Order: sequence, then C-alpha cells, then structure tokens
Amino acid sequence: MEKILSMKNQKVKQWKKLQTAKGRKEAKAYLIEGTHLLKEAIKAAADIQEVVMTETFFRQSDLPIEERDIILVSPEILASLAQTETPQGVVAIVQIPDDVPKLDYKGKYILLDQVQDPGNVGTIIRTADAAGYTGVILGEGSVDLYNDKVLRSMQGSHFHLPIYRGNLLELIPELKSSGIPVYGTELNEAAVDYRTVFPTDAVALVLGNEGNGVSKKILALTDQNLYIPIFGEAESLNVAVAAGILLYHFVG
Repeated sequence: MEKILSMKNQKVKQWKKLQTAKGRKEAKAYLIEGTHLLKEAIKAAADIQEVVMTETFFRQSDLPIEERDIILVSPEILASLAQTETPQGVVAIVQIPDDVPKLDYKGKYILLDQVQDPGNVGTIIRTADAAGYTGVILGEGSVDLYNDKVLRSMQGSHFHLPIYRGNLLELIPELKSSGIPVYGTELNEAAVDYRTVFPTDAVALVLGNEGNGVSKKILALTDQNLYIPIFGEAESLNVAVAAGILLYHFVG
C-alpha cells in the first residue's frame, strides 16, 4: 500500500488539477468524495483509478477495496483534495467514460438550457433518476457535469442515468421528428398551465437558466410552452423545484 505524506508529491499535484474543469478535461478523470459516492461508483463498476484515504479512515473503513488499490495520505493532503468543510477522509479518482451514450430518441428526457448553478443541475439529475426518466441532456452553457457540487447534489445518479451534452437547437427538431413532444417553460400569455397537458409515454421538458429562463430561440422550437401557477407573492420558482413538479407530472 502506497503512502504519500508530502504536498509536493507529483501525484498530489495531478489530483489537485482535477478540481478544475480544464484539469478534468485534460486528464479525462474526476474526483469523487466520501463513502456514499465511492460505494455508488463501485456498485456501478465505474473505472476507479485510485482510492485515496487517511490512515484513520482506512482503519475504520469497511469499503470493498483491495489494499493494493489504496493510497494513504496525510490529513493535510486529504483536506486539500476534498471540497467539503469536514471531509470523511476518502476521495477517489474516476475515469470519465470514453463512450458517449447514444441518444435513443424515445422515452422521457429533461433538457437544460444554460442552467449554471451546480446544486440545481445535480438536484434535477437526481430527481430525473428518481422519477425514472430516460436521460438528461445538458445544453451548451450548462455547468460541467463533474463539478464537485454537481456530483454531491447528484448523489451518484450519473452512474445510473444517461447524461448527454449537445446543442439543443439541433436536438429539439430531432426529438420532435421522432415523435417526442417537446415542452418549454416560460411565464407569458402564450404558455399554458402544465396541469392541462396530459402525461404521455414520451416527452422532453426544457428548463432554462436561473436568471433568464429558456432562450427565445429554443422556445420557438417547442411544441408548447408551459407554466406552473404561482398563488403567492413569489416572483418565480427555483429551477430545480420547477423541474421536480414537471418531472413527476409527466410520469403520470
């Protein structure tokens, strides 16, 4: 079992690069933190390159990992790799899959147009997973899937649910031509109350940027645009909350 105690170690420097989108893209790998995400990665047979933990965590751990695959590090090193205030004592480096999932053009999808808040994106993906959706499509301008806050919010759902990246302006016409109704979300007189639209076996829901909503170019491509009624004084709903309402409505 390898042991690293110096912050200047080359491996530590490489691991720290994975805290940036550029570093993850170059290494084709990302960091996960904590017991739950590591267990989910193991269960999903993800390509785990290295498991890094403190000696204290190792002594208490019941994770099904061979000792030869573990690298022990000092608490200082572990803290520099972790993104939480009170790390559990373990992180792992996971390979980003080379095989991009192929869009099936059937089933239920949620499309995100420039949704940039990591917590929102992670929560939406986790909710889509819970609701049994076919996949999530991240449009251009949306946050990096392997951002640490996205990973924590997803809670491992990216191991279960196909997640695609693509140009929504190109994908929406393809979804429609495959017989999948596409619904945008906006607050104006042309939109209809989501409760008036009946669930179907196939659907694509488009949610937009936290501040600007779905872009007008994308809204012009949809079959219909929907709104969620607001009965109180709030100006709007959080995008992840709105997604949850619509996701489960179309499970019906």
